[in-house]
Amino acid sequence: MEDRNVNPMSASMSDTVFECVISYIDDPRDRDAVSLVCRRWYMLDSMTRKHVTIALCYSSTPKQLLKRFRHLESLKLKGKPRAAMFNLIPEDWGGYVTPWVEEIATSFSCLKAIHFRRMIVRNSDLELIAQSRGRALQVLKLDKCSGFSTDGLLHICRLCRNLRTLFLEESSITEIDGEWLHELALHNTSLEILNFYMTDLSEFRFQDLEVIAKNCRSLVSVKISDCEILDLVDFFRAAKALEEFGGGFFNEEPEKYSVVTFPSRLCHLALSYMGKNEMFIVFPFALLLKKLDLLYALLGTEDHCLLIQKCPNLEILETRNVIEDRGLEVIARCCKKLKRLRIERGADEQEMEDEEGVVSQRGLIALAQGCLELEYLAVYVSDITNSSLEMLGTNLKKLCDFRLVLLDREENITDLPLDNGVRALLRGCHMLRRFALYLRPGALTDEGLGYIGQYSQNVRWMLLGSVGETDAGLLEFSRGCPRLQKLEMRACIFSEHALAIAVLQLTSLRYLWVQGYRASSATGRDLLAMVRPFWNIELIADQHDEYVAIEHLAQILAYYSLAGQRTDFPDTVIPLDPNSSIAS
Repeated sequence: MEDRNVNPMSASMSDTVFECVISYIDDPRDRDAVSLVCRRWYMLDSMTRKHVTIALCYSSTPKQLLKRFRHLESLKLKGKPRAAMFNLIPEDWGGYVTPWVEEIATSFSCLKAIHFRRMIVRNSDLELIAQSRGRALQVLKLDKCSGFSTDGLLHICRLCRNLRTLFLEESSITEIDGEWLHELALHNTSLEILNFYMTDLSEFRFQDLEVIAKNCRSLVSVKISDCEILDLVDFFRAAKALEEFGGGFFNEEPEKYSVVTFPSRLCHLALSYMGKNEMFIVFPFALLLKKLDLLYALLGTEDHCLLIQKCPNLEILETRNVIEDRGLEVIARCCKKLKRLRIERGADEQEMEDEEGVVSQRGLIALAQGCLELEYLAVYVSDITNSSLEMLGTNLKKLCDFRLVLLDREENITDLPLDNGVRALLRGCHMLRRFALYLRPGALTDEGLGYIGQYSQNVRWMLLGSVGETDAGLLEFSRGCPRLQKLEMRACIFSEHALAIAVLQLTSLRYLWVQGYRASSATGRDLLAMVRPFWNIELIADQHDEYVAIEHLAQILAYYSLAGQRTDFPDTVIPLDPNSSIAS
């Protein structure tokens, strides 16, 4: 009840103070909490919120966003489910930016930064952005997007002359020519970040990079696609402020690379196709490196060991499991400041022409004993034990994000099931917010799945693969995880009915993706038990590719949406109608 004796002057003063304070509140969860206090604070949040991330573009509409946050300066919008990064989602699933771009062009007059992730972007969308935002646009990120060509980029680079960030990493771009980069070089003097790493763009002129470096004195990060490193000598000489470089390749005799000198501030490095004979060019500044990406380097285990021991200040390292346990032991001994470590599986799928290495409990135990600052750990292992997981839980108290995949290359695993190790890990790492565990049948029992639910008190995103034995395990799991918002599951044996009941018990859940489950019917009728207000359910049918030996099992996608059911379904997606017992 309101206190009627409150002095209006005092209340007004409180509002004035809060208006000053709220601009310093950036965390979206804090903002959400503030907006629930009272209508006045709700309105203040609406008027002052500068950035919004929409985790699924179908969860809201552009009009709803405009009504709620009219003065946005930055927008991040995600389209296709995360599984699209692993080619598990049909290319035509959806995630079109067009309706959002049309609203941006007409209504969001304050918008300076746009980030589209896993979305379909047309050249016409980019042209409209360029024409409507023009000199106001400072940041454009097309992150793992598709559907556009270099002609679309040409509009951006010609009209958006105050760009500070142009990010295109891992986007599928049709290349017409390299004029887009030439336009950027001619007209931009503000660029700080340029990234077209892991794209197929190759027609650009390396001289344009040198011009950009000369004109843009604040250029701190450049990541490019394939380009001979020797062609970049003048670029490196001109880019005096450069702190991060990625890309390139080595196609000449190793001794020729002795002329390459990197900028003195460089501390983040990702050299593609660097072999042991070219590794010497990193040695002079290895002591300065804070981030090292070796995912696409052509280095063996011993090469990793030699290079890493020269990098004692590393905070971020990404590589493949060719590093093996020996490499992890070197990391544990030499890299005491390491905060993020990502170890992908061997390059069998990346055409890197090397063999998978063996990462096991031996390497994990070394990391747990030597790298106590780790906040992120993602690793593919060939063998694992409960004691190694327990060691991680005991020592890595700062771990916020843990992801482990147990490969199927070894027939026998030393120590299964992993119930006790997973329990110890979750009990010890109480700061975990993101958790992924992809095992094999028999590696985690129903009891272990129950432990995950019981001890994942703060986890908000989770991926589970090949875990549990029966529906009972899933139901026990779903009685926990009080803060879980996004759940992804693969290769699990749970029924549609159990999945539906689990969703109802996971009270914070906003998003569910499942591939591989026990379907009760072609219509998914048992899934309708999970229906609740604003909850959309979609089925993605089995996918069989006659040209490639790939078979994708049926999938379930369910998510909260204020926008209602979407209307741009392809034939491969079946929406479920909650008002009937069959699919619409």
